[in-house]
Amino acid sequence: MALLLRSVARQSLCLSRPQFNVLYRHAAPMGSTAKEEMNKFWDKNSRLNRPMSPHLTIYKWSVPMMMSITHRGTGLALSGGISAFAAAALVLPGNYPYYLDLIHSLSVGPFLLGLAKFGIAFPVSYHTYNGIRHLCWDLGKGFRLPDVNRSGYFVIRLSVITSIILASI
Repeated sequence: MALLLRSVARQSLCLSRPQFNVLYRHAAPMGSTAKEEMNKFWDKNSRLNRPMSPHLTIYKWSVPMMMSITHRGTGLALSGGISAFAAAALVLPGNYPYYLDLIHSLSVGPFLLGLAKFGIAFPVSYHTYNGIRHLCWDLGKGFRLPDVNRSGYFVIRLSVITSIILASI
């Protein structure tokens, strides 16, 4: 049935005429399903003893790999935190001074307060500095592996220093 519909569609689109032959000359035949093609692929790989795609556990962890994962994580944390704060501001009763007084009434120690400030400042500073690093890459600068590692360590140091300064304010 599908073959009949396909041939009718080709004729109705005038693709079967010789002048339109160039349009479908290199097209793959559509006589099989995606599942059949997938099974053929895995059978061929098994027959040729090809390895499966490697899993994360066999890779040697590197600075660029960790920087990429952390960049995505901080972006997710920032967008999730901002979204949660905005939703809470819309839904919760009361206003901002009420919740600020509530936090002050918890009387957490200066160490815990500084740790919380650092926890807020680090994703912001890291994501910002690493984003600037990515913008430099967009300009074509710093692609050599030593440069990538050096700029990665620089972003980490700068983010920690900036976060400590912001947390101490």
